[in-house]
Amino acid sequence: MSLLELDGVKVHFPVKKGILFDRTVGHVYAVDGVSLKVEAGQTYGLVGESGCGKTTLGRGVLRLVDITDGEVVFDGTDLAKLPEEEMRRYRRRLQMVFQDPLGSLNPRQNIESILSEGMAAHGIGKDQDERREKIKEILAKVGLPTNALSRYPHEFSGGQRQRIGIARALVLEPDVIICDEPVSALDVSVQAQVINLLEELQESLGLTYLVIAHDLAVVRHISDVIGVMYLGSLVEEAPSDALYAGPKHPYTKALMSAVPVPDPEVEDRRERILLQGDLPSPANPPAGCRFHTRCPWAQDKCAVERPVLTDVGDGHKVACHFAAEIEAGELELTRPTGIEAVVSTEAVASQEAEVEDAAPEPASKVPAQAPAPKGEDAEHEAPADEDGAPATDGDAAAAESADADADGDPSESGADADAPEPDASAKKAGRTA
Repeated sequence: MSLLELDGVKVHFPVKKGILFDRTVGHVYAVDGVSLKVEAGQTYGLVGESGCGKTTLGRGVLRLVDITDGEVVFDGTDLAKLPEEEMRRYRRRLQMVFQDPLGSLNPRQNIESILSEGMAAHGIGKDQDERREKIKEILAKVGLPTNALSRYPHEFSGGQRQRIGIARALVLEPDVIICDEPVSALDVSVQAQVINLLEELQESLGLTYLVIAHDLAVVRHISDVIGVMYLGSLVEEAPSDALYAGPKHPYTKALMSAVPVPDPEVEDRRERILLQGDLPSPANPPAGCRFHTRCPWAQDKCAVERPVLTDVGDGHKVACHFAAEIEAGELELTRPTGIEAVVSTEAVASQEAEVEDAAPEPASKVPAQAPAPKGEDAEHEAPADEDGAPATDGDAAAAESADADADGDPSESGADADAPEPDASAKKAGRTA
């Protein structure tokens, strides 16, 4: 049996509305039926774009967020059904390295206080002196000096703070460490140091990792098995080398095509898959396959039936109705995958903007007629015709004899130049009529 096994895990957040009494009007389906297995001593990499539910899944394993449905079996025990006090004892064996190293450390505590707090809560060490000696050993393993004990988090660099976060997890001697974007906030050179540190600690202490990241190069370097998430569900899972050598799901193909290749000739020749449209809202996910609204090979069946994660051989699992046909080249594209995908998306946005700009203003805001010009030069200004265009030279004679009164009928501007000007009584009679 696997050390950590997830079966149909769901994490839904209710959307409430109301002033006096909150009522649930919907749910955000952050994680919607994820199943995976992590073997002892293995590193499982979880990738996907922002908003797909990776971090929520990791927090759900630790019960930092409530699990709506499903099982989280750790060493034969279902954590989802444990009482809070019993779950608290299990957290010694399940630890987490958070994405923001500074935000996860208490700025008012020094490093010794931060690291010894968890040890005291779980009864590790007889007294503070024994805990201090253990903390010094852990700090040496993560590459920090012993004089760091009396210092505070703001006195360290980003890489050093992440090492402190790793040391905080290690002092409790856990079996599984969930690393949530462990190097995304670090410089490239520091990223390599932290990744190498994690690998060394895994070999020396026999740790099991669940690494959550969006950097595909980092995940490939450290992971044994990789799972790809999209909009709360797992769409593909395979050994690291097999996934990078031959991705089978259309979404994974698009992700892999975005990874830059250090060879300029290969980079110019390889196909770049650009997805059309934006990521749907997890509060209103599409029916059927979650990816069918952006999939370049989407068919009618994809909009109706949700695919199941199926093993296609050698431990390679994919959730796609037409993975074999796409791999064999038997399925034609239904959406563009080149620059046309971006152009068409921008064209739709520009058309919507043009429609908004061309929309007529409300009648109450549109003046019935422009006010008559004021000043001495008012009588010399050329009136506009019915279409709003300025009068031409041929209409100059008619314009000179036109009535400049704003209350007059607009049709009078086109009157014949030889027609006598009506007197005031005639105008008044016309307005009365």
